[in-house]
Amino acid sequence: MKDILDEIVAWKRHEVEQQKDALPKGELYAAVEKMMADGIADRSMSKALNADAHGIIAEFKRKSPSKGWIKEEGKPEIIPPSYEQNGATALSILTDERFFGGSMEFLKTARPLVSIPILRKDFIIDEYQLFQARQIGADAVLLIAADLKKNEVKSLTSLAHNLKLEVLLEMHSLEELDYAELDVDMLGINNRNLGTFHTDVQNSFSMISRLPQDKVKVSESGINNPEIIRMLREVGYRGFLMGEYFMKQDNPGQALSDFISLL
Repeated sequence: MKDILDEIVAWKRHEVEQQKDALPKGELYAAVEKMMADGIADRSMSKALNADAHGIIAEFKRKSPSKGWIKEEGKPEIIPPSYEQNGATALSILTDERFFGGSMEFLKTARPLVSIPILRKDFIIDEYQLFQARQIGADAVLLIAADLKKNEVKSLTSLAHNLKLEVLLEMHSLEELDYAELDVDMLGINNRNLGTFHTDVQNSFSMISRLPQDKVKVSESGINNPEIIRMLREVGYRGFLMGEYFMKQDNPGQALSDFISLL
């Protein structure tokens, strides 16, 4: 079976080239430079996670490659603000359309409606996508070790920081742990294998001892029990990215509130 991550990244390279044709790099970069000259709000996701009692990053995720539509009718003007109102520390908004039913417009819509940090969740393989993230109002971006070389992560992180974006670096396996020495803001351990989509939260527990102590650490995927979060916090995690658990409920915001009440 073809690795799903390979398929996604191949499409993403094609998609980014299409986006560059629609909005040339020079125009996008100039617009972002003007935006930054006018001032950018300081919403640090890493500081928010470190300071919060639970650190839940609530994700607006309508679809996944493995499960299909989770909440096709989900609206960015309703669910992300509801997440904030019900206690989310930060938000993650999927901007990949083909595989996850997301859109950059979703993040752009949610941005003025919330005050907490927003992560642009996508498969970032080109600096152009960092300028997009800045333009639509993201505060942080996801970089995935499995689809980037170490020098690419280093280069993209440097540019992200110049654009006042924080970086959440996602790793899944022991083979990717040498990426953890890079100057990123947060280290994420994905409990879901992006090639097979098999999920096992034990991955976060087995990797924690190998991560630098001074970095904010995030456990991603497969978290559906308050007790798991309590255990993950005990070993050093400060952020917990949760999407499907809330999005599959009739009222995702209320589901978040109910979950937090049990922590």
